[in-house]
Amino acid sequence: MKLAIRFLLGYACLTVGLIEGAAAADHAFVVSYMESTPAAKEQAADMLRRLAKLSRKDPGSVRFEVLQRIGYPDQFAVLEVWEDVKAQEAHGQAAHTQLFRDKVKPLLRAPYDERPHIPLAVGSGAASAGKGAIYAVTHVDVIPKGKDEGTEAVRQLSTASRKDQGNLRFDSLTQTSRPNHMTLVETWKDQKAVTAHSAADHTKQFRDRLGPLSGALFDERFYRAME
Repeated sequence: MKLAIRFLLGYACLTVGLIEGAAAADHAFVVSYMESTPAAKEQAADMLRRLAKLSRKDPGSVRFEVLQRIGYPDQFAVLEVWEDVKAQEAHGQAAHTQLFRDKVKPLLRAPYDERPHIPLAVGSGAASAGKGAIYAVTHVDVIPKGKDEGTEAVRQLSTASRKDQGNLRFDSLTQTSRPNHMTLVETWKDQKAVTAHSAADHTKQFRDRLGPLSGALFDERFYRAME
């Protein structure tokens, strides 16, 4: 009887994981970084807000968020989720997207850095973020021979971190062109939740495990939504 119960519980957990993954399996994810010159930060921010407003109306748009880095107001991140690659590509060719790229280019101190991703461990959906919410976008680079172990470590961290107090989203993505490069996309209720997560056992264990596999510095950046 106990064995049967364990089997059913395990099957239920597996089923939830499959359903959760299936919901985003066909979605196309894009994480982009943009750095304006300091003098142009307000103009660049306004252009991003307009882009977001228009892009949310594009066919296949699931989520389009624009963020401004805390402490570095001339640095921005754009988080996009599309129903599929076809919708993402159509958005890239849309007139408002092309116009934005052309107009913003003179304001930037580095090229617009767009990175398409596929889902690695994505939750069922982001909870609504309040005014004090903090976003974290982290680039995780592991050496090629450590790809499988690094990927599993990221997957486990994502699952554990969604249970942390104050977590609203914890998704992990894999770069389409470089499978040993991953991105963590997190939303937290407030700074208290961020601080608690950073000191959690599963976070420290992840960092210990990742250390020997890292191909670059752990690049964790904090943002607030611009709207």
